[in-house]
Amino acid sequence: MHCLVTGATGFVGRHLVAELLNGGHRVTVTAPSTGRAAGFSWFSNVTFVEYTISEPRINQDLYRFFGEPDTLIHLAWPDVSRPLSAVHTRQHLFAQYAFLENLIQNGLTDLTIAGSCFEYGLASGLLDERIVPDPTTPYGIAKDSLRKFLEVLLADFSFTLRWIRLFYMYGEGQHPNSLFSQLETAIQRNEPSFNMSGGEQLRDYLPVQEAARIFCQLASQSQVTGIINCCSGQPISVRQLVDEHLQRFQSAMVLNVGHYPYRSFEPMASWGAVDKMHRALASLHG
Repeated sequence: MHCLVTGATGFVGRHLVAELLNGGHRVTVTAPSTGRAAGFSWFSNVTFVEYTISEPRINQDLYRFFGEPDTLIHLAWPDVSRPLSAVHTRQHLFAQYAFLENLIQNGLTDLTIAGSCFEYGLASGLLDERIVPDPTTPYGIAKDSLRKFLEVLLADFSFTLRWIRLFYMYGEGQHPNSLFSQLETAIQRNEPSFNMSGGEQLRDYLPVQEAARIFCQLASQSQVTGIINCCSGQPISVRQLVDEHLQRFQSAMVLNVGHYPYRSFEPMASWGAVDKMHRALASLHG
């Protein structure tokens, strides 16, 4: 299968491309320049096509431009580390839609897009895909709006849409300002203490390599479509996960718990339902 991948140099994408290649797929990667992509071990095994999504070419047939891929795996989205920025609703949403609409209008019939648990807003407890989204951040609002825009297109074009809602992740390639990147940096520097929130939040975490593997498998099946959570299904406190990281690195660093307030735009306790995800994964073997 010929797969077009956006966001291939991002946190999830760098691992997902390797999964696709291991699965024997032909992969085309697109980004504004070869810069970061050229540094990955998989670069020589993919076709690289330079393109900037934020500067859509409205009159160009992008489906043909990218070699008429069998499927699109769309991970690209700028400024994810700034969920409260209005740039998501003011700029990124419309550039993303223009890009996807062009591909669909010109022949793309299969796409898998990275959604976000931020679409659930402040909903607490078990988050099932049937919950009506109520995002509270510009990032979550933009993501949810993009999905709705694409669902409107389904009335006029025949295509398969999988909307994979990613939850929290950690691992190689994480943004340097993220909690676990800062924690690992502090450990490497032998800092005596580490500032964090109270750590009582319950979150749904996956190692990024595992999330990429699941995402790849979900994109490879056609029995289960629409919104699908990609998560562990198991709540864990941030404090527990931080403690596990300290044990893994054999660090005696002291945690300055409660230094930062809890973030008001995130629920104190939420985790994803996995029944639909498991049905989709089981369809690959049945």
